[in-house]
Amino acid sequence: MTISAKNAIFITFLRRGYSSNVIRSSIISHHLNKKCDNSYNLALTQMTISAKNANFKTFLQRWYSSYVVRRPIGPPSRSLRRRMRKRFIAATKPVLDESQFERAVSKLPPRFSPEELHNVMVLEDDPLVCLELFNWASKQHRFRHNELTYHVTIKKLGAAQMYQEMDDVVNQVLGVPSMGSEVLYNSMIYYFTEARKLTRAVIIFKHMKDNKKLSCRPTIRTYNILFAALLSRGKNSYVNHMYMETIRCLFKQMVDDGIEPDIFSLNSMIKGYVLSLHVNDALRIFHQMGVVYECPPNSFSYDYLIHGLCAQGRTKNARELCIQMKNKGFVPSSKSYNSVVNALALEGEVEEAVKYLWEMSDNKRLADFITYRTVIDELCRQRSVREARCLLEDLQNKGLIDELTYRRLLDEL
Repeated sequence: MTISAKNAIFITFLRRGYSSNVIRSSIISHHLNKKCDNSYNLALTQMTISAKNANFKTFLQRWYSSYVVRRPIGPPSRSLRRRMRKRFIAATKPVLDESQFERAVSKLPPRFSPEELHNVMVLEDDPLVCLELFNWASKQHRFRHNELTYHVTIKKLGAAQMYQEMDDVVNQVLGVPSMGSEVLYNSMIYYFTEARKLTRAVIIFKHMKDNKKLSCRPTIRTYNILFAALLSRGKNSYVNHMYMETIRCLFKQMVDDGIEPDIFSLNSMIKGYVLSLHVNDALRIFHQMGVVYECPPNSFSYDYLIHGLCAQGRTKNARELCIQMKNKGFVPSSKSYNSVVNALALEGEVEEAVKYLWEMSDNKRLADFITYRTVIDELCRQRSVREARCLLEDLQNKGLIDELTYRRLLDEL
């Protein structure tokens, strides 16, 4: 096929609007490899309407420029995001400061001990220098790392979010049966949960339980780290329900092992039951505090329960718990107050809701926009617009709402 025939076919495809993506890609690859400029000039000579030459040239240039570099349509896929993240991490990977590493090495005596290496690494801010010191010391004659050097290395790498490097050091610790302590293993579990590697954290936990050394067994701090990590995983009631079963089993295992729960463990159970919509189970734990367990409830215990009861429409129980909380000297949080005010307003007790609203102001607790809007709407529906407007003006005069919130609430009227 001659060049002119190819160019005629090319122009015909252009005029038909490039109905096929296959034709587009084949045309691009062919003409970019066969010197597009010569083909373009020959194609122009065969066009009969000279007035369209400039527009055609512009069209070709735009067509080539837009399809040579294809842009993805819509959000990127998961695999693409994963590749982009890997490239970003590789591009932003820090580089070892050789001079700083040499200065750190110069601080060590000729035959240094693990304690002396630990002291140098503690004062070092750069995690890469600490890792290089750790690896360099491992190659020195007659030197063996101990719990101190392993611990400071894991903490430095974990705090810098260098989780892959930290995992390599953790594997070295697990490879030595006599190595380890409760504090060291707790740091491993904590940083693995921070990295959202719960499976790895559970492996460390099982390693602690199977350890023959009593000083390496899980303690209340170990369980609290796992409770906090599992509770932070839930984004809705279904996810919380799934993880709550794991938390319940962990709590039972902790009690069976003879570990007395502290206030954080009990509040974690209450919070987990509330988030998974098992408020009765949360109340059971609450009533056992100070009776079965030697930990009386604190303000967080009440706050979790008040919010959970209001969310299920049990406003009467929530109000009783709120009164009991205040009688013990605790001040409800903003979340508890907002929950009670909304629940009272929606149940038609507007006067009581307004009373709690002013009580919030006296206790330096802030109400959110939804709370104000709910009270204003119920005042308009049950009373009158005039009373709602008066309340709105009082809130503004006392500085509880700004001008923007005032206008937004005024529009609701």
